[in-house]
Amino acid sequence: MGTNFCLMSTKFCCRACASPNGLLVLDLGTQPLANNLLTPSDLGKPEPKFPLRVAVCTQCWLLQITEIVPPVALFSEYLYFSSFSDTLLGHAQDAAHRYLKEFALGAGSFVVEIASNDGYLLKNFQAASVPCLGIEPAANVARVAQEKGIDTISQFFGEETAKEVAATRGKADLILGNNVFAHAPAINDFVAGLSHLLKPDGTIILEFPYAADLIEHAEFDTIYHEHVFYFTLTALVPLFDRHQLSVFHVERLPIHGGSLRLFLGHKGSRKQHTSVTELLANEYGKGISSTGYYRGFAERVTQLKKALCELLHHLKSEGRSIAAYGASAKGSTLLNYYGLGCDVLDFVADRSTYKQGRLTPGTHIPIVAPDQLLARQPDYTLLLTWNFAEEILAQQKAYRERGGKFIVPVPKVAIR
Repeated sequence: MGTNFCLMSTKFCCRACASPNGLLVLDLGTQPLANNLLTPSDLGKPEPKFPLRVAVCTQCWLLQITEIVPPVALFSEYLYFSSFSDTLLGHAQDAAHRYLKEFALGAGSFVVEIASNDGYLLKNFQAASVPCLGIEPAANVARVAQEKGIDTISQFFGEETAKEVAATRGKADLILGNNVFAHAPAINDFVAGLSHLLKPDGTIILEFPYAADLIEHAEFDTIYHEHVFYFTLTALVPLFDRHQLSVFHVERLPIHGGSLRLFLGHKGSRKQHTSVTELLANEYGKGISSTGYYRGFAERVTQLKKALCELLHHLKSEGRSIAAYGASAKGSTLLNYYGLGCDVLDFVADRSTYKQGRLTPGTHIPIVAPDQLLARQPDYTLLLTWNFAEEILAQQKAYRERGGKFIVPVPKVAIR
């Protein structure tokens, strides 16, 4: 049994089922907010940091962080814009075109996306003349979508917002939530909102990183304060059941290191596909509803940390220059947990113009434009956004042809 794996105190309370019984699975120490990128003028001010620990509820088997940062502190002003990723844009376009056809959406339909970001997904429905609405809590990101002509309101989603939208605009044929479900601490309120906003024969589609991939591939950097939950299908069935919703189809996706795409409807509105029973059986066979499944995760993370830190310090001792790519939330978790700062990494390159000129949370590494990889030609670049590895390696072809190498830190340390 690893040092991180132990009984929680009586203070644990599952945010889904309210059980007081939990087991601590991984302790990542005290961390800054992963998307709280600093400006140089912020360096003289205190930087908020919070404990980052993950526990599993032994009643419903939902993985969750133990300390919550108020969502308003996380999302009211946000620096993550989906449109800077070609992979995400392609993924969104493919999904939208599929849903338009599969659900026969047209001018009389209504599509709602929760956490719609800068409109990167809804623009595909708008182009097809399908009425749609984005619900985006970050006011600065919502404005970008609005400036593109995409109908967007800046609010947090829950039952109250759902009732407001249903009353003023009607109920939805299709509700989309890509990488938002894990961000909602009041998860029962969120699911109640889904149920209220959905038409009797409507469909909800949720995408999120899959907890089984996180555990089995040591994808610990998926854990940060914004991600309150890490889902398996086993943990979600009783949650949806409480709100008269049921999963009728499930798909596994490679994006973000392994994700699930769930299709839900009101209970009894759809025939359940075999994909649901097959995944539940697969999870049962792995032991997801037992403590043994989670043992060893902390130790695998420790070994991953040891391997990367030894490699980086060896390279520095040889006089090699090292930078990083991707000023991402997952990158913040990794850098802070591993203790990697300006003494090891010269800079972090990122495509987002909103991030350039800022500093990474906690570690205060300068964030620059990707052209600095060619201009400064570091010997090695640590790929913090390893979940978009193929896209980034292709974009940085010239850097690699000139001898630059990328270090991929997860799920195992590799040089490419």
